[in-house]
Amino acid sequence: MLSDYLPILFYALFAAGFVGAAALAAEVLGRRVAAPGKFSTYECGMTPVGNARRRLSLHFYLIAVLFILFDAEAAFLLPWAVVAKKAGLAGFVSVTLFLGLAGAGLAVAWKKGALEWEA
Repeated sequence: MLSDYLPILFYALFAAGFVGAAALAAEVLGRRVAAPGKFSTYECGMTPVGNARRRLSLHFYLIAVLFILFDAEAAFLLPWAVVAKKAGLAGFVSVTLFLGLAGAGLAVAWKKGALEWEA
């Protein structure tokens, strides 16, 4: 019974040996050139300006939470759409309630001005 797992052990040992040999070869044969810009900060092709530790507006987090809310809504609606005929009236009522609650959340966010982007 233990001999059934012997090929897996050989494969794991081969993989570990290959990874170790590749890492050792990269360390031994790799170039060690200290370029002037190697340790400088790089941000999207632009030189960074200002402090990276500045405080962000709460508005960014609110937009992120709203995105997750409506992304989850889409994730639940797609499987329901596949089995909509099999779900029957109970499935239709549950999805209607779900969309109603999500729509109410969108209405509240819209009324509070959470979707207004200020520069």
